[in-house]
Amino acid sequence: MFANCQLMGMDMAFPDVCKTPVPIPYPNMALGPMAVPNAWNILFMAMPAHNMATTTPITLGDQPGVLGGVVSQTFMQQSRHVTGAFTVLLKGTPATRVTSITVQNRCNMVGMRIVPSQFKVLMLAP
Repeated sequence: MFANCQLMGMDMAFPDVCKTPVPIPYPNMALGPMAVPNAWNILFMAMPAHNMATTTPITLGDQPGVLGGVVSQTFMQQSRHVTGAFTVLLKGTPATRVTSITVQNRCNMVGMRIVPSQFKVLMLAP
């Protein structure tokens, strides 16, 4: 799978059920270029690499659910990766890649990286 970096990429989770007068499922998206902290001295396609310590502080898509998520009681909150390439370490933490599982909106929904950051660096590690 392609390695994640600051170049682009998107994590997607659906359904992110938020409290409105009628609970409605919303899509939840986290954009790769907004992620911090990254491995600033390890570059993929001239952009800093992402590892499992990298989080995206703001997610998008569930703004109409202003009363928050059913589980997390929040909206537009952080996304973080919970799986990665555990045999490839970037700054001592496993690297993340396309199809790495995420928890989004502060654990309200499980998603994954579906849009790759770049198309040259492959991580074929287990």
